Amino acid sequence: MATDTQTQPPDLSTRSALASINAAYETMEMSVERYLLLVVLPAFVIFVASVVVPFVLGFSLTVSVPAVVFGLFAVVVAVVYPKIAQDRRRKEVRQRFHLFLTHITVLSTTNVNRVEVFRILAEEDEYQAIAEEMGHLVALVDTWNLSLDDACRIRAKQTQSPLLSDFLERLAYTVGGGQEISDFLMDEQDTIIQQFVTRYEGDLTKLDVMKELYLSMMLSVAFVLVFAIILPILIGTSPTLLIAGTIVMFGFVQAGFVYAVHTISPYDPLWYIEETDGEGPLVRIPQALVIGVGASLLLSVLVIAVALGFTPLASDRIPLPILAAIPVTPLLLPGWRMRQEEQKVKDRDSEFPSFIRALGAVESVKQTSTGSVLESLRHKDFGSLTKNVDALYKRLNMRIDDVRSWRLFAAETGSYLIQKFGDMYVVGRQMGGDPKVLGQVISKNQNQVLKVREKRQQATTTLIGVLYGITASSVFAFFIGLEIVEVMMDITGEMDLDQQLVGDLLNTSQYNLVVMEYLLITTIFINAALSAIMIRLTDRGHILSGLVHFVFMSWLGAIVAAITTYVVNAVVAV
Repeated sequence: MATDTQTQPPDLSTRSALASINAAYETMEMSVERYLLLVVLPAFVIFVASVVVPFVLGFSLTVSVPAVVFGLFAVVVAVVYPKIAQDRRRKEVRQRFHLFLTHITVLSTTNVNRVEVFRILAEEDEYQAIAEEMGHLVALVDTWNLSLDDACRIRAKQTQSPLLSDFLERLAYTVGGGQEISDFLMDEQDTIIQQFVTRYEGDLTKLDVMKELYLSMMLSVAFVLVFAIILPILIGTSPTLLIAGTIVMFGFVQAGFVYAVHTISPYDPLWYIEETDGEGPLVRIPQALVIGVGASLLLSVLVIAVALGFTPLASDRIPLPILAAIPVTPLLLPGWRMRQEEQKVKDRDSEFPSFIRALGAVESVKQTSTGSVLESLRHKDFGSLTKNVDALYKRLNMRIDDVRSWRLFAAETGSYLIQKFGDMYVVGRQMGGDPKVLGQVISKNQNQVLKVREKRQQATTTLIGVLYGITASSVFAFFIGLEIVEVMMDITGEMDLDQQLVGDLLNTSQYNLVVMEYLLITTIFINAALSAIMIRLTDRGHILSGLVHFVFMSWLGAIVAAITTYVVNAVVAV
């Protein structure tokens, strides 16, 4: 019985995986026969060729094995690609559904035809898979003259997203029953937003699991690298080649985790970047970036000159890791500037819900234009958003196009959320929507997004602590291994025993400590760069703000390496 219980879950899991792949084939837009002929069959031919050609031509295993692995990989990808595409579309729906719901709710409260609501959403390219589904739904109504509820039922059965399918089923039932779409969507707000919060928190929980897995994996790879440093003493292989191969593996493993974090991390971009005629949040960043990169290149030349002995300063006076970290220091300038601007964007995001709610309420009472209402609101204190509200009022007062004015407003704030919700508000107003209702819906939904963003920031802070801890411990282990090798080389050089006997026991002649130290320093920079990217992918901030962590981690690794070397030498000297 115990054996049956242990073997049953894998069988069920395999059946479930096969069933999901089969379902993905059935929902493809291309016929199964055509896909097998045009994709799977060529991939199988490549696999057969990768097996037969190396065997016929007599290639070595170093060439044959990678060729066979590549061919097998091509077949696997071809077979499971429909499932991958289906999961990608489901993820696109899941990530943007809360914005879609807010948008469709805003449009439903306006005076436009209900089919026109879906037509407008189908033109929003940013909604990706959702926009495609809305396009299919509109095509059913326009081309086949179906009613909206029948079109919703058909697309609910054909869509690959359970979330969207469930929504369309309930929408079809509501429309068929004669209820207004706006009433249905207003009732759906709490449920859908709660689902969004639950999924968001679930993704953050996955990030926590990924963090633990990353910690254990990177410590294991660090152990392998230390083993690669010391092992050649005993077996006589080339330490440089072994260490270089391990470092490549180190980079690939870390890059794999970077991609995994990018896949798992919730899609919630912070920045909205667009060219503006005025002062945008990123207008000073290019200047800081040029200064930082230029100073970094200048310091690189200076450090190389010191290392080659072209300056009066002796190269051995400064530890090599410290010397290597000096050129990256100026990159702290653009990174810190971007970090400051990023914090300002977050502050504006936190002020926008109260602003849009006040704007909608006052505009509803006064029954006047947005520009007239802003004349009084621009004197209110909206924190870091006050200056941008004043600029919006001036543009609207100059009779600049409303949509363009709000786009410039969003571009100057630099906020993705403000751009999306601001567009919804102005379009809703132009189509006759109630400003008070629009302001309340947008304000409520953005507040929910800001709440889960706070939890995301906590998860990012925890990840930062883990990455800095891994950096310090790994570099310590690397350079401890290097110092052990140096000590062993000193011991073998001072031994009075037969050199042939020493060479048979301890193989230290192949070691080039300078090259090994350069390789380990390269590992420090690879780790710093990939860790900084991982942090930015976790909080979806601007990639340039990651330069701060890149510089700090580079210096942390350099300082730990220098201290480790100094302490070991001091202990050995005693």
